[in-house]
Amino acid sequence: MADSHSTGSDSDSDAQSSPADATSPAEDHGWKSDDEHPDERPWRTKDDEPEKRGSLLREAVIIIGCVLLLTWLLQTFVGRQYVIPSESMEQTLHGCAGCTNDRIVIDKLSYRFGDPSPGDVVVFKAPSESWDGAWLSPRSDNAVVHGIQDALSWFGFAPPDENDLVKRVIATGGQTVECKNSDNVGVTVNGKPLDEPYVDKSLQGNDVAAGNELAAAPDGQPNACYGPDFGPIKVPEGNVWVMGDNRANSADSRFHMEDEFHGTVPVSDIRGKVRFIIYPFSRIGGVSSDNPQS
Repeated sequence: MADSHSTGSDSDSDAQSSPADATSPAEDHGWKSDDEHPDERPWRTKDDEPEKRGSLLREAVIIIGCVLLLTWLLQTFVGRQYVIPSESMEQTLHGCAGCTNDRIVIDKLSYRFGDPSPGDVVVFKAPSESWDGAWLSPRSDNAVVHGIQDALSWFGFAPPDENDLVKRVIATGGQTVECKNSDNVGVTVNGKPLDEPYVDKSLQGNDVAAGNELAAAPDGQPNACYGPDFGPIKVPEGNVWVMGDNRANSADSRFHMEDEFHGTVPVSDIRGKVRFIIYPFSRIGGVSSDNPQS
């Protein structure tokens, strides 16, 4: 019986002392342990913010790499941006010193599956030295900057280091093109006069008034060819004859008939078909292919 009483006294003592024993040091000092609220730790461990920043950096590098790769693929195989450098295609495309030149997008796919047609507006590489004229390379003389510009050109952020021009296709392989001012009918293809609504007659008059004697008739008005007589020229197969819409102010096929291609442009030198004007915003829109032979 004595042993039983002793055991009961020990249990009562334990019960009375347990509330004091259950109080943790954290509660005694007014703070909570890390295990209870891990998000409220005032310091960082190796698993916290540095790892998050590293993950974000990797994601940013991957995204930028994918964007650059996609841009390169589009620029190389699908389309490319160009800036109109001169007035030779006005009023269709605007370009002049000191103004906001049109920025265009060409379609590279069309001529992978077909050939240029009369009326197409195309960008092409100068086919011979006679087309270079006053062209100046857009590259810096500094070797480092030059290399950076070359790299940027692959992604469309800098112009290519080549003399690219933009004109309209007037005649294609096998066709004969000519113009005689004395006939007073303008440009003909296979003996048929062309219908060219894209040639702004008032603009040609302005060019003549500004002193362009090559485009002037004896009475001081624009002549029928908006320039000197030319042809007949039979366009070789695989080539095209190109002219500017601003006919009196365009150094086009007419002025390169002494080169190896007789002024024509090999289809292999054509970069693509002009599809859109994307800048300035006031001129955003499509670029039509008006067939002058239809």
